[in-house]
Amino acid sequence: MTRSELTDVSWAGFVKAEPDFADRVRRRFERYTHHVLATLRKDGSPRLTGLEADFREGELWLGMMPGSLKALDLRRDPRFSLYANPGSGTEMDGGDARVTGRAVEVRDEEETARWAAGAPEGHAPEVFHLFRVELTEVVVVFIEAPDIVFRTWKPGRPLRTIRRGNDDAPPRED
Repeated sequence: MTRSELTDVSWAGFVKAEPDFADRVRRRFERYTHHVLATLRKDGSPRLTGLEADFREGELWLGMMPGSLKALDLRRDPRFSLYANPGSGTEMDGGDARVTGRAVEVRDEEETARWAAGAPEGHAPEVFHLFRVELTEVVVVFIEAPDIVFRTWKPGRPLRTIRRGNDDAPPRED
């Protein structure tokens, strides 16, 4: 898929399109502090690293230490996926949540200073990389017995729900 075929949208655009689903995804990410970020290395192979996600001012923000490999990956190729921490054990309360898109680096000093000023006390580093997320896909996977349910959203498309049972029947769409 070429860049011109992709449609990116801000977190606020996602909330406007699918408010209930966006709220579910945000709450799932806010349940834990640390999540797993997938970026692309120079050679195209995946890199998985820990990261905190920040939902503020209608945006999903990704802040990183200066010179971190994940920040350098995103500067070179902004595509990413962010997987919500599943928690301990197997309960997966709220299901799996993943957001995919492009991370756009914020280089404006006033904007980064405003973001840092809004961070919880003691959590804003003096020097950091800041990226604003543009979404291309949001997915939540959960169990609704007897099915595994896949709920997916892409900009410009309706929310899809696909159910898959643990039998040999083909997946079905709601």
